[in-house]
Amino acid sequence: MDPLSQNGTSDPEPRRLALLGATGSVGTQTLEVVRLFPDRFDVRVLTCHQNVERLADQVQEFRPACVVVGSVERADAFERMLPADAPDVRVLVGPEGLCEAATRSDVDVVLGAVVGFAGLRPVLRAVEAGKQVALANKETLVVGGALVAQALEAGDGRLLPVDSEHSAIFQCLAGESERSVEDLVLTASGGPFWDRPAETFGEITVEEALDHPNWSMGAKITIDSATMMNKGLEVIEAKWLFDVPVDRIQVLVHPQSIVHSMVSFADGAVKAQLGVPDMKVPIQYALSYPARWPAPHERLDWDELSRLDFERPDLDKFPCLQLAYDALEAGGTAPAILNAANEAAVGCFLDEQMGFRDIPRAVERVLERLPVQADPTLEDLVAADTEARRRVEELPLPASN
Repeated sequence: MDPLSQNGTSDPEPRRLALLGATGSVGTQTLEVVRLFPDRFDVRVLTCHQNVERLADQVQEFRPACVVVGSVERADAFERMLPADAPDVRVLVGPEGLCEAATRSDVDVVLGAVVGFAGLRPVLRAVEAGKQVALANKETLVVGGALVAQALEAGDGRLLPVDSEHSAIFQCLAGESERSVEDLVLTASGGPFWDRPAETFGEITVEEALDHPNWSMGAKITIDSATMMNKGLEVIEAKWLFDVPVDRIQVLVHPQSIVHSMVSFADGAVKAQLGVPDMKVPIQYALSYPARWPAPHERLDWDELSRLDFERPDLDKFPCLQLAYDALEAGGTAPAILNAANEAAVGCFLDEQMGFRDIPRAVERVLERLPVQADPTLEDLVAADTEARRRVEELPLPASN
């Protein structure tokens, strides 16, 4: 790499970017980063599931060569929204369209921000095609971590974390020997209900659960933060990203969300990465790596930072975290079952068909009733995902607690 690019003053060629999930929270923040560096990015692909109105606006601004939408009906709606002077763009549809777009020869970097299980296949294909993948989709490694690890070992693909916690660990590990690492410490905000009495959880509304105290995120991940399933998924993701046994991955609740995660080392030293709760910082680092490009992101105000608090999570109050540890220990299809059951249960909660406490209950029941298959193929994972969702839909859970 051009040495000047290390200090952010030059870059030989624009990075040709495929942004999977362009209209969601991470996608829109990624495009904010791209706007800061218009000469360093060439946006080749933008995708969305259903928000074709926002996608049409993005196409007008960034002029990609290709877009992907969730269905033929959405593709028709998207094309009707484009004005007569819109740039020529190829329109692909559905999961196969995502895989084709992620492996295009004119793409160098794929940012995977498709929500949920749907993000696995295109990310896996991108890794197999030798792309550099900036991963913002937890479920890819939660469900298919072994398959992605095999693809990385077999080819030239590369995986860089976008989640703030995993980006923090990645930065703390820079220049360190694997043998010197003792523990990874993932920090958690605790969500909106950390201090709320457990006996009132049956009264939690969707609006309350979506009101995160620190982060602005999509609905599904915000509910996961409220149940702490989000942190459980991150534990599984960390195992595959950093090849660390589960008993060396800790979670600490840190309500200020300033310390994004830590690494403890064999000599007793601990490294931490600090910053304001702003996803644009880890997004930019994953896209600019190994350089750090100067940017006007918000800085920590040391005069305002009076304290940093940490405590152990309450697993009785937030059982989703323990369920994730258990699924990781079980291995095979267990994490896929966990993830699918959780996605289905969260969807039911958002639709007000299920109470807040029913989310972990549903996940636990499905995990108990579905057999775990060791060494699954991608098809096995798809089947486990489908069956787990079906089981949640059939559970006779009450709408209140």
